[in-house]
Amino acid sequence: MKKLILVAGARPNFMKIAPLMHALKGNSSIQAVLVHTGQHYDVKMSGQFFEELNIPAPDINLEVGSASHAVQTARIMEGFEKVCLDEKPDFVLVVGDVNSTAACTMVAAKLNIKTIHYEAGLRSRDRTMPEEINRLVTDAITDVFLTTSVDADENLLKEGIPAEKIHMVGNLMIDSLVANQYKASQTALQFQLLNRNQNIAFGNDFTENNYGVMTFHRPSNVDDKESLTQLVKIWGEVSNKIPLVFPVHPRTYKNIQSFGLQELINNFSQLYFIEPLGYLQFIHLVQHAKFALTDSGGIQEETTYMNIPCLTVRPNTERPVTIWEGSNKLIKIEDILSEVELILHGKGKTGKTPNYWDGKTASRIVEIIENL
Repeated sequence: MKKLILVAGARPNFMKIAPLMHALKGNSSIQAVLVHTGQHYDVKMSGQFFEELNIPAPDINLEVGSASHAVQTARIMEGFEKVCLDEKPDFVLVVGDVNSTAACTMVAAKLNIKTIHYEAGLRSRDRTMPEEINRLVTDAITDVFLTTSVDADENLLKEGIPAEKIHMVGNLMIDSLVANQYKASQTALQFQLLNRNQNIAFGNDFTENNYGVMTFHRPSNVDDKESLTQLVKIWGEVSNKIPLVFPVHPRTYKNIQSFGLQELINNFSQLYFIEPLGYLQFIHLVQHAKFALTDSGGIQEETTYMNIPCLTVRPNTERPVTIWEGSNKLIKIEDILSEVELILHGKGKTGKTPNYWDGKTASRIVEIIENL
């Protein structure tokens, strides 16, 4: 029997690991060991996801916690090396582009353990993004490349990866979405507003197809006081036209407080800042939204599958298939208002579902591993 270590570290990883864990359950030829590095360590950002996605408790939790990129990567490498020496796996499978992805790949490669990277080949070509460095490092030393779209295949081929090592398998995020969309639609949407003694609820304060959902956490947008102040003012102007619901990333919320922007936010009665959500509540929120306004990665894919207009406030994306084929659109901060106006007038971008985004990606991956 082959032993496979699956690595999960941060919130986006959990939606990708869950379908694999379900597909590997009871497999007679692969023993799966789930390692949680603890890169995201609080209940909202990790524990609740394991519960909602029905992922078994991790076999091993490194509990590295938050730190600078260098310190966190070093802690993960130190802890994961011991795991590999104790477990002696045949393969290590990493997902995505977080610090855990690169760190665990480096450890396994140096121990001559065969590595598998799911979401290989994605490129933003922007090395100011820590995630881009993680992608490049991981793909430079991995052995098996599992891709989500044809552009990822093309990137890897241009980088000299042999075609026989590349497998386009589809999108595990969509596996999780397909499996949980109905359950998500049954979850209640009622929230306590941050820094306001007020509750809001779906169907009352905001109704189906009559609100926008936001996610912002990129350093270029939220770590600079001038940029974040500009964004808050624009969010406020948009919220005067249509309610905006924002499950706030912890770092973004911390910067809002340190930059003294909370009072400005309080001036806009339909600008709803709430705590980070579990997976099911978030999917429920997105699937009934008029549009998404974001600088994040995964939501570009989820909105493409749901065919909901997505405005991504970034100069580039590592998921260009969501633009070529899907409902995603790259925009600048100063274009937000005009782009929202287009959506409100029925002119939002729509698209189609990319190839293999069908809810069956996990089974394709398991078949590949069985034949390695």
